[in-house]
Amino acid sequence: MVNIKRPNRRGFVVGCSAAIAGMAGTRINNFAFGAPGSGENEETLVVIFLRGGIDGLNVVMPLGGADRGYYEAARPDLQVPASGVDGATSLDGVFGLHPSAAQWLDPLYQDGKLAVVLAAGLDEANRSHFDAQEYMDRGTPGNRTTATGWLARHLSSADNLPAEIVMPALSVGNTQATSLLGDRDTINLNDPDSYNLEIGPWGWRDAQRLALRHLYGGDNTWLHTSGLQALDGMDLIDLNTSGSYTPANGAAYPTNSFGDAMQVVAQMVKLDLGLRVASLDLGGWDTHNGQGDGSGGYFAGELGTLAQGMAALYTDLDGIGSADYSQRLTVVVQSEFGRRLYQNADRGTDHGHGNMMMVMSGSANGGIHGAWPGLAPAQLFDSADLAVTTDFRRVLSEILIRRMGNNNLGFIFPGYTDYSPLGVVSGEDLVPDYTADGQGIFSDDFETGGSGMWSTIVR
Repeated sequence: MVNIKRPNRRGFVVGCSAAIAGMAGTRINNFAFGAPGSGENEETLVVIFLRGGIDGLNVVMPLGGADRGYYEAARPDLQVPASGVDGATSLDGVFGLHPSAAQWLDPLYQDGKLAVVLAAGLDEANRSHFDAQEYMDRGTPGNRTTATGWLARHLSSADNLPAEIVMPALSVGNTQATSLLGDRDTINLNDPDSYNLEIGPWGWRDAQRLALRHLYGGDNTWLHTSGLQALDGMDLIDLNTSGSYTPANGAAYPTNSFGDAMQVVAQMVKLDLGLRVASLDLGGWDTHNGQGDGSGGYFAGELGTLAQGMAALYTDLDGIGSADYSQRLTVVVQSEFGRRLYQNADRGTDHGHGNMMMVMSGSANGGIHGAWPGLAPAQLFDSADLAVTTDFRRVLSEILIRRMGNNNLGFIFPGYTDYSPLGVVSGEDLVPDYTADGQGIFSDDFETGGSGMWSTIVR
């Protein structure tokens, strides 16, 4: 008989508008996070998914030796120079970082706050965007119909969180991230200033909120509870995000939608409402043509946006004492697959296999991690791609165990039993628990597709 771990509900704090208003002028971080020394985990995990398959070989590339020769021969136009004004920045003397990323990320790397994992990804032959993304978001390679996402299963299985959290999960965007599928407490949010009711004239909305509270307070079904959660979320964010936001420490976010999304994450972290996981996307990486020669062009611009947003988030949350959010922040960057070693006739790259992952954290063990398989023809996957030597779940599992304090790997990543730490972050090495199969979570008691209520009545 399969042991199914049932959800341990840590719901959004449900209350009336007056009670929430009374909280507006108080510090509620102890309530949201738990009192210091309570043994409750206070970490925030931010997952950035690069949709489209980023060309990891032009993010981090070999600087010399035989592999540099293979790299240059395969990419006569797309190769990033090994040195010079427009050349790569050396990370360890063997591998270099694209200059558009190095401008923002090299200081973090040198400070030991950025870890780069080479040859990471989905360890199976799949070059379909749709399939590969579903496998990774759900945490179940080979199965894209799993009822829940891996982040939702983490939240439901973690036994070190407060009994109630004001804001456990954030999905930046208009829809709930698949990795959070099945979590009823996820807030979908693009802009705190527009997180409000979408019905009727503005002047009616206070009365509408009160009417809706009476309506949703009439029963305790999942629909009524979700309605109250949505209203509470609006009130809390409304009361705590009025006025313009000024990033700390001179942090400069990109002036685009990704920069806005990263700033939203920082704002929600600073509210001290107990944010534990946040998910956001950056698309545009399917560079089949016009990728950009050398270290310039389209790819360089996209990579600069990613790197600037990452650096701004860390800078914004970096502080001292209780305000040093960066010490309990871990950001992981992944993509569904890499690109082919060989450029194509349109000066782009086609769908590949192995890629790189990045982990940014105040608790990171910075540097290069993972086994490099090499670029010689006999070392390539399918004679065309960088091979995968590190399963993406290994990196995520280390973060879950060492930073989030959750060792329920059999529940979060069903069927994955090969975990051993790479050393990308510091923390306690709990013994992995592979006993539970999480694919059935919520299948019999939650069939509404996650937190649809949020996007139904709020924007």
